[in-house]
Amino acid sequence: MKKRILFTGCSFLLLVAAFAQPNKVNADKIIGIVGNKIVLKSDVDDRLLDMQRQGAEVPANGKCFVLQDLMGTKTLVLQAEKDSLPVTDEEVEGDVDNRIRTYLNQFGGKDELEKVAGKTVYQLKEDMRGPIKDQKLATAMRNKIVDGIRITPNEVRNYFLKIPTDSLPFYETEVEIGQLIVFPKASREAEEYCKEQLTEYKKAIESGKKDFKAAAAQYSDEPGAKERFGQMEINREQKDIDPTFMAKAFTLKEGQISNPFKSKFGYHIIQLVSRNGNDAVVRHIIKIPQVTAVELKEGFEKLDTVRAKLIAGTMDFGAAVNRYSDDENSKFTAGMMQGQNGTFLTIDQMDKEIIPVLKNLKPGGFSQPAEYADPSGKKGVRIVYLKTQTAPHRENMKDDYSKISTDALERKKEDALEKWFNNRLNSYYIMIEPEYRDCETMKTWVNAMSKKK
Repeated sequence: MKKRILFTGCSFLLLVAAFAQPNKVNADKIIGIVGNKIVLKSDVDDRLLDMQRQGAEVPANGKCFVLQDLMGTKTLVLQAEKDSLPVTDEEVEGDVDNRIRTYLNQFGGKDELEKVAGKTVYQLKEDMRGPIKDQKLATAMRNKIVDGIRITPNEVRNYFLKIPTDSLPFYETEVEIGQLIVFPKASREAEEYCKEQLTEYKKAIESGKKDFKAAAAQYSDEPGAKERFGQMEINREQKDIDPTFMAKAFTLKEGQISNPFKSKFGYHIIQLVSRNGNDAVVRHIIKIPQVTAVELKEGFEKLDTVRAKLIAGTMDFGAAVNRYSDDENSKFTAGMMQGQNGTFLTIDQMDKEIIPVLKNLKPGGFSQPAEYADPSGKKGVRIVYLKTQTAPHRENMKDDYSKISTDALERKKEDALEKWFNNRLNSYYIMIEPEYRDCETMKTWVNAMSKKK
């Protein structure tokens, strides 16, 4: 089989992530040039180190592979710039901010991030802008090259027949499952109790009897809040933060603690730790009003009615999720759970409570409503839908056509991309350091360089 070449995609994540790593190697020499774009030896070394940090498998010819990838990326960027493909500064800045927020949460705050990175957040942002813009330009150019490429059933079949039998992957049992979740509203008494608790916590913290971080770790009902001692890095432009929470945070002065208030997740008190423009560091304690058997009974009755409609065929599962589900995220996937292979999940990728439910279902079936708790501990009721289920098997056209079709289409796109490179490289100045010219992965680049002489 032809070796795949990918010049954009997950490798870019490694490139961007490298800027948040300490002790980066100083640039020592240029080892590759495409047009007016250069690749430094340190670029390759840093990428390999970052792959190792993230647990990725580094191939034996890792340096050659990375150099090929970097030069391919720069070629796509050159053409994207020539074609004036649109990538705005606002888009780049948005990605930079998102990446920084990820690091801030990952490392536990600004001070820790800067300590690990050996750079200020400002310097990290400066370092990221160029590579992120290149990422977006290269991706846009790749999409332009492969836009319109489709695959026919006959091409899928021919692709599959070329795969040696001993190279066909073996699949464990996989399922496609969906869930429809309702979260019954807690009683007024339960909500009032949460507010009373938070009021007491606030008084204790303000009087000096309690430390906010310790209180968040002890009293918060959400595991993530406990682990982070309630601390969060937020930006006013974030879309994944509850609007009420965001608005409340930016009305506080540094050190000030809010009164208890309600978001869609529960009741909170917030302390503003620091603020810099649209960026802020806050701590919060969250209490989730507990529903009783009375409220859960209402949820069971509601889903009994929904399940009857699903079984009767008067409503499909996606429509039912859109209409009745209280889980906003599931509405974007029509209720279907997502894994590494899209909607196909193995047993180890599912929550343990679903596994016994599946034993009593056949493909196309809907479970009885059952009590459910989300990762934060919020109680609800759900119906599980088993769309498909496969037995352990070697890859074949009957059971795995969708996967094979996806792979065949991706290979066709890669072939088109390779053809584009073969035709395009001759139009650019190319230089490769002698130590890399014997690499199998660099043959196309070396041939293009030789033709320029």
